[in-house]
Amino acid sequence: MTNTHIPVRPQRPAAPPAPAPRLSARDRGTRLLATLFLAPTIVGIAVFTVVPIIGSVALSLFHWNVIDDPRFAGAANYREVFTDATVLVSFRNTLVFMVFAVALQLLVALVLALAVNGRMPVWLRSVFRSAFFFPLVLSAASVSVVMKYLFNQDFGVVNWLLGLVGVASVPWLTSENAAMATVVLVYVWQQFGFSFLLFVGGLNNIPKEVHEAAALDGATGPRKHLSITLPLLSPTLLVASVVGIINALQVFEQPYVLTDGGPGDATRTVVMVIYESAFEQLRFGEASAVGVLLFVLIMAVTALQFRLSRRFVHYQ
Repeated sequence: MTNTHIPVRPQRPAAPPAPAPRLSARDRGTRLLATLFLAPTIVGIAVFTVVPIIGSVALSLFHWNVIDDPRFAGAANYREVFTDATVLVSFRNTLVFMVFAVALQLLVALVLALAVNGRMPVWLRSVFRSAFFFPLVLSAASVSVVMKYLFNQDFGVVNWLLGLVGVASVPWLTSENAAMATVVLVYVWQQFGFSFLLFVGGLNNIPKEVHEAAALDGATGPRKHLSITLPLLSPTLLVASVVGIINALQVFEQPYVLTDGGPGDATRTVVMVIYESAFEQLRFGEASAVGVLLFVLIMAVTALQFRLSRRFVHYQ
């Protein structure tokens, strides 16, 4: 038996990495131009968002009334927040408002978007789009002032119209349950235009061939929308719900103007508590602590939405 020797080829040394290509003068100019265009936005976010957030977190650790020097308080402001009945009620009211307002806003916007996206003349579709979006460009405070007169129990137009059909006068702004419902209705009336435009754009991006194929398979009406439209519209629904929840958790103008947080604390929201603590009671440390907790709540809810979206959002 003879031993055979198999020659082994020596491995070649690895080639050195190729040097990064040098940017041409044109590419460097393009990058510089892009940086200049982005700079105002980056500076604006840093100055008006990042710095105030850091300042609020720092201020929440102090007692400060603007007049006297700040006194370090540590976590005392947060302990006071969790034992303050008004603050806890405001968080509960804000969460209740968020659930009903966002659900109604998305429902109304989706139904109207489906209706406008149906068969109708182009000019009429443009009229409806403008009309539904118009309330969003109005000042929330001015709209709330008008709505306060419309929903007045004694001389409001809403109760006058209800009286014509034999319905008794409703205490829209002085009853606990009715006051919250009124604030939700006024908020939704002004805010649904944003979600409406998102849904209109999402519906226009759905290929017509999908609906045509579904019609050939016998899917029509509600069945078509539940099985075809909603799954394909789920990315738009996610965006609309995220924006809607963030805005609803920061509601201020409508309850402040319509009910001033009443009756009692029935419609008092978190942002109202922040405003009252800071600018009426000069308790800026406590107000900052409430603001930090609201920020954490918004981040937690948004993170939960994106977590759940992995199951319910379908991308084409």
